[in-house]
Amino acid sequence: MRPFVYRRPESLADAATLAAGGQAPPVLAPAQFIAGGTNMLDYMKLDVMRPETLVDLNGLSDRALRRIELSGDGLILGALVHMGEVQDHAGIRANYPLIAEALQLAASQQIRNMATLGGNILQRTRCEYFRETSWRCNKRDPGSGCDAMEGFNRQHAVLGTSDKCIATYHGDFAQALIALDATIDVLGPDGARSLPFARLHRPPGDTPQIETVLKPGDIVTAIHVPAGPWTRRSHYLKVRDRQSYAFALASAAIALYLDGDTVREARIALGGVATVPWRAREAEAVLTGQPLDDATLARAADAAFAGAVAHAHNAFKIPLGKQTLVRALRETAAMETA
Repeated sequence: MRPFVYRRPESLADAATLAAGGQAPPVLAPAQFIAGGTNMLDYMKLDVMRPETLVDLNGLSDRALRRIELSGDGLILGALVHMGEVQDHAGIRANYPLIAEALQLAASQQIRNMATLGGNILQRTRCEYFRETSWRCNKRDPGSGCDAMEGFNRQHAVLGTSDKCIATYHGDFAQALIALDATIDVLGPDGARSLPFARLHRPPGDTPQIETVLKPGDIVTAIHVPAGPWTRRSHYLKVRDRQSYAFALASAAIALYLDGDTVREARIALGGVATVPWRAREAEAVLTGQPLDDATLARAADAAFAGAVAHAHNAFKIPLGKQTLVRALRETAAMETA
């Protein structure tokens, strides 16, 4: 690990100011935020992340950063709330099971007790070619190339890829947030603003090193999840090589509003198969107004993966992703809701 300066500000404004220097995108900025540290420290040890300054957010005095508020209007989660707190929250498990399940299926309990929600949604890819500095990686070293294209790419994405990057976004919580139309609050040098969670992450395109729309010094302070008739009937299904402490090969975040056997509204996000948290709106459109019979489910799965692009070792993710989506929809429809 390389030497760095450690700063522990007491206010959000000071934290934003400390990290605001320079014009580099956050992924390359000389100052980086740290909270739980479960992702940042890992990559610093691998020499992938090389911040000159670490700005520790754990000393911030703003209690709103650690709040969990559940009301008739929805759910508010502070960015410094730990993942484990949310997975165990009785009100969230009852009213937003998708969120609790997505968090419970992520990482290990020890990591969930340390990792924060804000850090989780901004985690870096676990692409082997990004993590190993001897390989070429446009995300780590812009313009160098992508060795994953011709390498062993079993874990890599089939949706949202470009000719510059096929790295998968490996988070679980983000799939729940994008399915439930969450928004986030951000504080930065330019002041406070809110934006839809669906706009936070950028597909790789020609600039895979720019992963989000955040600017240097921007801090995610809160996550808002609106209430709706679909939140109780919501579910997260994660398919992986082993049952614990493994990233998804394919996952599906589902929220349904049913009228008898007919879908009035469906919300679908896919994980393990895309470069960013992925909303499957084409599949949602197929389901709306239809019964969840075999034919409709098959059409929805085909629509979700219509734009998929496979490489040498990850073509299996397309049929697996379709089967995961169909199974998740069936399991969600069968849920008992009060």
